[in-house]
Amino acid sequence: MTATSPSSGILPHPDNPLIVQPDGTLLLHTVRTLLDEAGDIRRDEQGHPLTEVHPRFEEARAALAGFAELKKSPEYLHTYKITPVSVWNAIALGLTSAQIGISLAGLVCVPIPQKVLDQVELWSTRYGLLELRRDGARFELTSADPEVLQQLLERPRMAELCETDADGRIWVTDLTRGPIKQVLIRLGYPVRDLGGYVDGDPLPIRLRSETRAGRPFALRDYQDQAATAFHADGGVTGGNGVIVLPCGAGKTVTAMAAMARVGAKTLILTTNTVAVRQWRSELIDKTHLTEDEVGEYTGDVKRVAPVTISTYQMLTFRKGKTEGFHNLELFREQNWGLVVYDEVHLLPAPIFRMTAELQARRRLGLTATLVREDGKEEDVFCLIGPKRFEVPWKQLESEGFIATASLVEIRVPLHPDAEAAYRKSGPRDQTRIAAENRGKLALAEDLIAKHRGQRVLVIGQYLDQLEELRAHLNAPLITGKTPTARREALYEAFRQGDEPVLIVSKVGNFAIDLPDAGVAIQVSGTFGSRQEEAQRLGRILRPKTDGSPATFYTLVTAGSREQEFAQRRQLFLAEQGYSYQIIEDFAEDSDRENPGGARDGKPHG
Repeated sequence: MTATSPSSGILPHPDNPLIVQPDGTLLLHTVRTLLDEAGDIRRDEQGHPLTEVHPRFEEARAALAGFAELKKSPEYLHTYKITPVSVWNAIALGLTSAQIGISLAGLVCVPIPQKVLDQVELWSTRYGLLELRRDGARFELTSADPEVLQQLLERPRMAELCETDADGRIWVTDLTRGPIKQVLIRLGYPVRDLGGYVDGDPLPIRLRSETRAGRPFALRDYQDQAATAFHADGGVTGGNGVIVLPCGAGKTVTAMAAMARVGAKTLILTTNTVAVRQWRSELIDKTHLTEDEVGEYTGDVKRVAPVTISTYQMLTFRKGKTEGFHNLELFREQNWGLVVYDEVHLLPAPIFRMTAELQARRRLGLTATLVREDGKEEDVFCLIGPKRFEVPWKQLESEGFIATASLVEIRVPLHPDAEAAYRKSGPRDQTRIAAENRGKLALAEDLIAKHRGQRVLVIGQYLDQLEELRAHLNAPLITGKTPTARREALYEAFRQGDEPVLIVSKVGNFAIDLPDAGVAIQVSGTFGSRQEEAQRLGRILRPKTDGSPATFYTLVTAGSREQEFAQRRQLFLAEQGYSYQIIEDFAEDSDRENPGGARDGKPHG
């Protein structure tokens, strides 16, 4: 391809919204300036240029999400980056470098730098340039380019992880199969692992046509497609990878469909004991597995069964820093045919190490977002597998599978009592002072009053702030210290409407099933965590029985470092097409029909 991509026959058009920079940064204009018939800029009465949402913005946003990562989303210009992992995931889903080039060429207003097209081509050809294939008890590492392979063998650690025989063939063992893939992906060469799997102990798993309660049950089309894409007819090209679906779209059911296709003893890892029990309840309700066949391995119950559900915390627990991870033996002692990693973007480092040893087992990751704040997307890609299936959030919203959601950022003045401390503090303390702004207490109360009759979650990061909210709102609080039985009782009271308001710490970010939660009020968060923002919105995205929309509020101290972090937190949701209304003064704006303006997914102005 040349800079104008003649292979596609598409030339840049000056009215297109995209600029591609030489370093792979993509600048997407969200609006365009309006011109009059003479070609001059149209202006309002104050002389400001008139603009409109760029007519190709949504099209461009959807296209770029397939092979680039959103980095910034200010009002008029969104910034994306093409990265190796974003390209490799695109290739794994069936895109080609030529298709990526054609997509870019159809959106740009100036020529694409040739080096960007060359880089995309290079990354795409590296995916699968190296392959692992089983030969008896060992695996041979091969390459279509033997010279590249020889150069890689000279890199540090490679000699420790593989062995070269007298014929020059490169061999890897079961135990080094994962580590060598980690080393090679960090060198820019993801390995296509065609080494196959241990089948594990057989376990027929059949989905029900109606739940145990007698309600009709069937897979949705996208759930069936996702399970099929993961399994790939049981061949060596499938059986590992990640399914990306929005919260509330039925990732658990999708995993059941995958389990039914594999038909083997399964280990499921999730985030907490409440999630373990929800998984167990769903499996018993929607499959023909018996209660004896579904075990729980937690601090309360340690029972291994053909399907065993545990937590990441349980398997990484140790008595001291010098002690081993005793519970990790659960991985080794059983002949698992499938390991399911719920909320795979939270996979802790010790589990990564164990997963590197378990490349012979089929591995399924589930997540609403592949964003990892620790930058370990490469490890998920090479150890769990590439992205096998994804559906945009807005597509499922339009089809009624997740609730329509309104996102609102309300900027709250800093409480006078904290102003002096904020001025004197360093950046980190300023962020916390802003997050714990006492001005948010009354605002949270006002929002709850506005949504009286709906179930409201109040979600925050700092325990002192949440305790103050508990006293101020006279509502129950769930934190990491709340006993599991108490948590389950409060969640059930919330579902039944006996407790219409529930305050939760970050333990509420993941894997809690609260189908009738219609409003979430986020009072503080983990700095600029994109995945946390997405997960918290996900708590209210299950379709409501009355079809009502969901509302997600985030309370941010105006003009503070917290406001800066809020913009980063919203990046992933902006990439999915969501927009935030910005309200500067809730007291003045709350009665207006359409307060504030939108930011991120769709611009305001």
